[in-house]
Amino acid sequence: MATEDQIDGYAAAILEFARAEGQLATIGDELFQVARTFESSAELRDSLSDPRLPIERKQAIVSDLLGTRASALTVNLVNFVVGVGKGRDLSAIADRLVAKAAAARSRAVAEVRSAIELDADTVRRLEEKLGAATGKTVEAKVVVDPSILGGIIATVGDVVIDGSVKGRLQDLREEFGA
Repeated sequence: MATEDQIDGYAAAILEFARAEGQLATIGDELFQVARTFESSAELRDSLSDPRLPIERKQAIVSDLLGTRASALTVNLVNFVVGVGKGRDLSAIADRLVAKAAAARSRAVAEVRSAIELDADTVRRLEEKLGAATGKTVEAKVVVDPSILGGIIATVGDVVIDGSVKGRLQDLREEFGA
């Protein structure tokens, strides 16, 4: 595992590279999605972190996985992170990059988990409500997570707002001692 300083350094370098290429928003969004995929797949995480697996094989996995779903620049940046042996830290690096990019635009990032895809108008209204609740300008990154059954779970920094059906059912179980 990389130290916080190393994670910060990789994120800062990718941020500057993406900014120089004029693709900061695209790369930030794509890396956010890559990080969520990485987190949700133990097999992928293990493969990209396995020191016995040759770097070329790891990079082939990344290229196969992302294919045309991400820009060539994003694929190359993920392959770079994997190539320097930091595959295990990919999510942390991507999350730090997204936070740094948002901070550079004087924004906070909200990870919003929803059981269904949200349309642009809903995301905009959600950003406004989360901004009012946190006192910050909020940029929502939406992750579709059917396991929450309905509603949303929004995380802005250390603040978690759980408006999911799953969360409410959990509260009811605790209330009734089940």
